[in-house]
Amino acid sequence: MRHAAKLTQLALISLSLAGCAALPTAEQQAGMAGTARTYSGALIKNLGGELKAAMSAGGPEQAISVCKEKAPAIAAEVSKNSGMQFKRVSNKNRNPGAVPDAWEAKAIADLEKRLAAGAKPETLDTYAVVDGPQGKTFRYAKALVTQSLCLNCHGTPETMSEATRAKLAAEYPDDKAVGYAAGMVRGIISVSKPL
Repeated sequence: MRHAAKLTQLALISLSLAGCAALPTAEQQAGMAGTARTYSGALIKNLGGELKAAMSAGGPEQAISVCKEKAPAIAAEVSKNSGMQFKRVSNKNRNPGAVPDAWEAKAIADLEKRLAAGAKPETLDTYAVVDGPQGKTFRYAKALVTQSLCLNCHGTPETMSEATRAKLAAEYPDDKAVGYAAGMVRGIISVSKPL
């Protein structure tokens, strides 16, 4: 009986250690963060180019269409190319599907604190391995810091044109993504990869 209990205990320890061994090392996590950082930068650059072109061609109203139609396609393409899942989320979301989960909400709060403490916007990211419904998942967040151009659609409603307010009301009736000033964290690019 004592021998069976000892074997059971050893089996449980082995299973625990096997689970730990499957976790990526700090170096591997840093590598995944580097990959997520690179692809996030590409997503931001690609989307920014699309938005600037739309602003030049048709003003903020046309840029709203880019965010609604092209941004998800750009994120899907980056996800496909990277093997990680990319999306944009915000505590003050415009898209109903862009509500942060608990990890993302904490990441946003932490990045806002770092920005307020003087961190440079380009350094505002974070990552971790977390437990999720499907097991361990690598998570990464890159802050989306509001630029002056963003205020055309994300500033205070009083400063927006009537046409922009009308387009936002038509496209996003439950819009919360207004009231920002330049330099504020507007949300994050959230990246996940099941392990």
